[in-house]
Amino acid sequence: MKKGLSLAAALLIAAFLVGCAGAAAHAVSTDTPASELQSTYSHSAETEPDYATVLPDDRVNEITITLTPENWQAVLDDMTEKYGEFGSGQGMGGGRGGGLQPADRLADVQTQMQNPPENAGEERPEMGGPAPQGRQGYDRVPPEGARPNAQPDEQMAPPTKGGGAQERPQGAGGRGMGSGAMMDGNDADNPIWVDAAVTFNGESWEHVGFRLKGNSSLRSTWGSGSYKLPFRLDFDQFEDDFPATFDQRFYGFKKLTFSSNFSDSSYLRETVAADIFRAAGVPSAQTGFYAVYVDYGEGPLYFGLYTAVEAVDDTLIQTQFERNDGNIYKPSGSAATFKAGTFNEQQYGKENNEDEADYSDVQALLDTLNSDLRLTDAAEWRSNLEKVFDVDNFLNWLAANSIMSNWDTYGSMAHNYYLYHNPISGQLVWIPWDNNQSISSRGGMGGGGGRDAGEGQPGGQTASIGHENTGENWPLISYLLADETYHAEYLQAVKDVLEKGFDLKELTAEINDLHAMIAPYVEAEEEDYTTLSNKDAFESSADDLIELLETRYQAATDYLSENQP
Repeated sequence: MKKGLSLAAALLIAAFLVGCAGAAAHAVSTDTPASELQSTYSHSAETEPDYATVLPDDRVNEITITLTPENWQAVLDDMTEKYGEFGSGQGMGGGRGGGLQPADRLADVQTQMQNPPENAGEERPEMGGPAPQGRQGYDRVPPEGARPNAQPDEQMAPPTKGGGAQERPQGAGGRGMGSGAMMDGNDADNPIWVDAAVTFNGESWEHVGFRLKGNSSLRSTWGSGSYKLPFRLDFDQFEDDFPATFDQRFYGFKKLTFSSNFSDSSYLRETVAADIFRAAGVPSAQTGFYAVYVDYGEGPLYFGLYTAVEAVDDTLIQTQFERNDGNIYKPSGSAATFKAGTFNEQQYGKENNEDEADYSDVQALLDTLNSDLRLTDAAEWRSNLEKVFDVDNFLNWLAANSIMSNWDTYGSMAHNYYLYHNPISGQLVWIPWDNNQSISSRGGMGGGGGRDAGEGQPGGQTASIGHENTGENWPLISYLLADETYHAEYLQAVKDVLEKGFDLKELTAEINDLHAMIAPYVEAEEEDYTTLSNKDAFESSADDLIELLETRYQAATDYLSENQP
């Protein structure tokens, strides 16, 4: 009897324990620790792009990139091989964005670079940035609400010439452009990818792809002896080597580009231009500001304030189009002009669907645009063109870009745009890229055929809203605006852009607010980690930017007044 009672008791106890275990398992599945939920959310490919966290418009994020000393040295060695010795470049004046270089000199440099390389989730803690207080001349405090990630005794300090900052190579010459290769978008010619770790928002991402990027901005910054080099992150770049990172994401983002704001003393042009484009109905990348720290074995060093830009071939296509499986191109070189006879598959820079050697969509655009029907049957020409190209979108882009006076793109330079073949409409859609030269007083589009096209010189005269002097080397502009129907649509596009995207009161408020927000982070930049030639240029940059926008608004208004039927 006692044995029976013991067995029964044992069974009861076992049943109780099993029940408890089941309850515990249920509790884990429905009440997983916040850290595990956050990790799943932040790293999973199932997460929708969280713009509020990754690309906020009301705070400066902080990110730390860690590379082994060997990988950092590999990056430097690769750059030396491609661009020459660090800090030894000659040319382009100061090579820093604080003093804008003369347009003709920049145009010469850009001409050499015809083939460039390439809604929100839950609220996250606000991030802080560098702590500029206490340094002579830097008495501002970080924006309200910003807070450092680390405790005061652990706070990452901006880099200095001593300590962990890498010294400039001996014998470095004047600041400016170095010699070396030109990047054309092919991985074999671009800077190398290396393995890195990323820390952000209290979490870590391992085996992230890191590589430097850019053409004139990268070349000039390297040659000038500044470590504030533009770069890219790809969060599953090394998934073949590290299967645990398969489809690894950064709050829904696979890729991010970090612009150094080269040649932009305001650090705002990339952001303001993209906002104007989207307000005008033109697909354009969203942006956010980041205080970037890099640790290559000497502790985290402040590399400066960057503008993070979403990748066109990642979240932009995913969120701004109904389907994301169409061909994505980043044209550069003569083929990017779409002038008759320039078709060249390699210069169309296919960003996806590489295994499908099908360039029929861009071939159709070039052939249709240059068809003799343009002169013999304009109505048929327009009908055919609109079947393969989103003309309305292009005219909206052209209007916005012309009002902003951005010379570093189509119309002066054969690069800095993408084309997306929208599977829904069957049309190629124009997407602007790399806007750090926008809102410029250097002249620009419409100022001649452009150096890339072999005639004229961009930036040599005041930018024309009407592109009266744009020649046949830029047929997407000259042919469309020579057509009476499309010219009338362009006039309407200019009017719409002024109404939708060029509200001077709103733009003034945006610029002043952003300037105040980023000021402490810009002022904390050190000499060898900045694209500014001097801090005074930044201090006056907001007013200068607003004045330029007012001038361009008036130029567009005058153009409309002079061209009304």
